[in-house]
Amino acid sequence: MTNDGGQRIATIDGAMLADPASLGNRMELGDAAGLGDATGLDNFFEPEFWRARGELSDVTRGRGSAWFISAPDRPWVLRHYRRGGFIARFADDGYVWAGEARVRAFAEWRLLHALTAHGLPVPKPIAARYRRRGLLYRCDLITYRIVGADPLSTILARGVLSEHVWREIGATVGRLHAAGVDHADLNAHNILLDAADRVTVIDFDRGRLRGNLDQLPSAGSWTATNLSRLRRSLVKIARDLPPDRFGTGQWRALLDGYDRAPRL
Repeated sequence: MTNDGGQRIATIDGAMLADPASLGNRMELGDAAGLGDATGLDNFFEPEFWRARGELSDVTRGRGSAWFISAPDRPWVLRHYRRGGFIARFADDGYVWAGEARVRAFAEWRLLHALTAHGLPVPKPIAARYRRRGLLYRCDLITYRIVGADPLSTILARGVLSEHVWREIGATVGRLHAAGVDHADLNAHNILLDAADRVTVIDFDRGRLRGNLDQLPSAGSWTATNLSRLRRSLVKIARDLPPDRFGTGQWRALLDGYDRAPRL
């Protein structure tokens, strides 16, 4: 086991980081379906493995490629990391190798593991993998799926949200900021709501902790940057929606919830 509670598993061309308790009997499934040892778990990161079992459905979210794994005992999300912007034309999913500690999937796994251990509303990580070839590596991440939840962007297209829900969204962001969680891409696609209006924040690629989870960090420009990015996202989405879906009043309610968020 590593210091962060994960089990590191060496593979032929890289490594995995996994939570054995969450994998459960699927550790045996990977062994049986793969290479006869722990490296058989590589199959878990291959969409075709799950498609052949009838347990895969495609998801479109952000820059990456994502799939829902609808196994009876494990509702998971599989995400393959992809680049955005100009550089994606040359290496759409390849990242420059700078050591295992800098692997993006591993970093996100560790962050999610720490946040879930503190009861924060983020997906629980299952396993991460990288495969290295020369100076480049590619990586993947599996987390638990938030069943029955949809992105805020999708829900806004359906109808009006109450002030209570906007305050809950703000309170959730406030809790994360109070814990020192700097989300690199906080937007309306990465905030989920379920039927009970419970809020979950997803996609922590390039996210980081500003200090210690057990100590209240000082607010800084990073919190304002997160909130500004979220507001720009909402404004952009609202352009194609009726005017009652998002505006000054909804943003004020979100900030009211943010300011009242419980601190650690």
